[in-house]
Amino acid sequence: MASRIKQYYEESIVPALAEKFKYKNRMQVPALTKIVVNMGLGEAIQNPKVLDNAQQEMAVITGQWPVLRKARKSIASFKLRAGMTIGCMVTLRRENMYHFLDKLINVALPRVRDFRGVNPKGFDGRGNFSMGIKEQIIFPEIDYDKIDKIRGMNITIVTTAQTDEEARELLAYLGMPFRK
Repeated sequence: MASRIKQYYEESIVPALAEKFKYKNRMQVPALTKIVVNMGLGEAIQNPKVLDNAQQEMAVITGQWPVLRKARKSIASFKLRAGMTIGCMVTLRRENMYHFLDKLINVALPRVRDFRGVNPKGFDGRGNFSMGIKEQIIFPEIDYDKIDKIRGMNITIVTTAQTDEEARELLAYLGMPFRK
C-alpha cells in the first residue's frame, strides 16, 4: 500500500514543482531520498542501560531497529573514549520514510507545546533539511508513563534538490509547517 504522502507527491507536487521551476524532465523534480533520525546519548557513558531504552523507543517511533553509534575520538573532558557507544540512529528509505514523514508532519509536530512552526533556517545549502525535536513524547506510540527520561532527537531529510529554495518548496508542498 502506497503512503498517502507519496501518492500526493506523484499526483500533485511533481507537476506543481515542474511548472514553478520550469523543469524540462520529470527526473529533475526534487524528491525525498532518505530520512535519518539520530539520538545522541551522552549519559550512556555512565549508564549503558540508557541505550536499550533509547533503542526501544526509536524502534517504536520509526518502525525500524536503530543502529548503535560509537564515538570516533576520545574527549577527556567528557570522560569519553573512542569506541564507546554514545548514540543510536535509523536511516529510513522508501515506504518507511514516507510513513514516518506523514506521522511527523500530521501527528507529532502539532502535539509540540507552543508550536509556531519549524525553523526554515535548517537547510544546509545543498537541499537537505535538519531539525531537532526536544521530546520523544510527541510521537503517539510513546507511552508517557513508561519512559525513563525525556530525550531529544535530530531529524535530517535528504532530498535530490540542488538548492535550498527547491527543497524548501518541496517540503512546503509536502506539508512541513515552516515558521513565517
